Amino acid sequence: MSINIKRLSTQEEGFKNELDALLAWDSVSDLDVQQTVANIVFDVRKRGNDALLEYTNKFDRCEFKAAEQLEVPVADIQAAIARVDASILQALKSAAERVKSYHLHQKQDSWQYEEADGTVLGQQVMPLDRVGVYVPGGKAAYPSSVLMNVMPAKVAGVKEIIMVVPTPDGVVNDIVLAAASIAGVDRIFTVGGAQAVAALAYGTETIPKVDKIVGPGNIFVATAKRMVFGAVGIDMIAGPSEILVVCDGKTDPDWIAMDLFSQAEHDEDAQSILISPDAAYLDKVLESMNKLLEGQSRKDIILASLEGRGALVHVASMDEAIEIANHVAAEHLELSVDQPELWAPKIRHAGAIFMGRHTAEALGDYCAGPNHVLPTSGTARFSSPLGVYDFQKRSSLINCSVQGASELAKIAGPLARGESLQAHAMSAEYRQIKD
Repeated sequence: MSINIKRLSTQEEGFKNELDALLAWDSVSDLDVQQTVANIVFDVRKRGNDALLEYTNKFDRCEFKAAEQLEVPVADIQAAIARVDASILQALKSAAERVKSYHLHQKQDSWQYEEADGTVLGQQVMPLDRVGVYVPGGKAAYPSSVLMNVMPAKVAGVKEIIMVVPTPDGVVNDIVLAAASIAGVDRIFTVGGAQAVAALAYGTETIPKVDKIVGPGNIFVATAKRMVFGAVGIDMIAGPSEILVVCDGKTDPDWIAMDLFSQAEHDEDAQSILISPDAAYLDKVLESMNKLLEGQSRKDIILASLEGRGALVHVASMDEAIEIANHVAAEHLELSVDQPELWAPKIRHAGAIFMGRHTAEALGDYCAGPNHVLPTSGTARFSSPLGVYDFQKRSSLINCSVQGASELAKIAGPLARGESLQAHAMSAEYRQIKD
């Protein structure tokens, strides 16, 4: 089987347009999906548990009789842990510890300073009270996502973490439950889809209202998250997974082929792009891809992804490769080059940068430590990976001394009057020391 992947070159006319067309991804759902989600969200908000039960039984083909059955008992979680293979359980614990260790470095503390006149200014940093974590269920079960979404919240000090996970046909994934227990989830509910997002956003008689919803999901979940934003916070609206590899032509082509496969196997819309100044090397990687594809368990998905959205890009130089990498602003960027530390500072836009020939992106997905919840579809231009800071909020602190209030009033008064806000001016000037 030969992979018909796009070949692009910066030397060809129209390269920029071809690249932009390849990168284009419309994550906005169509009107039918939006209307369906709007109806579900409104219904759950209005009827609570009754609507939640109806949608869960309908969409997940379950037979729950009461909302209380939606919550997973502690005994069931412990039983699930006992069924998980010991090697997987140990891997989950090791990954959780590494993710926790990394995110401890992100934790922000309150701070303040005192001005010469005694006025104290600062910032109070506090964790969110309650967070909802959405975890895909059924065949698309990702225990690694449980760790990545829950651990930074725990490090931040979030008081209560509610996890929702659909169980189509009543199938519960033991490894997901084990990951939730290891990460420190407080309560687990077997609900999914737009109805789960609505329940978390507005609360029902059984599921408590949260302050923020994080975690990946399908188009209905993403649309619901967008719809409830404002009533609650959300992490991001994520598009398909993507990898951009910049290689100087010296890495084993089999390694790079498998790195490209590692993203392509997510789904048909995932994107894998290789950039190199060595045209002959691009040929070698394609040879490796054709050789290795047949042995992949998800080869049909990989093939569809690579032929639909993948590309091998020839550039004139490494500097040009970096320029294109910044234009793409990829979720995952591999710098498979000599001395990657010299090139990394030139990368302005990337969700995560994997440096050197031995740093496979897959390591970041599971256990390296940094979060694998990353901005997609070019949003790395203005967004960051999920982190502890996403589960902390900040309040400004202002404590004016008598002298400080008087001096500030001399500034605030004229500015307020310039905006025709007399009460503002007078409120400040009442604190002004009279000469």
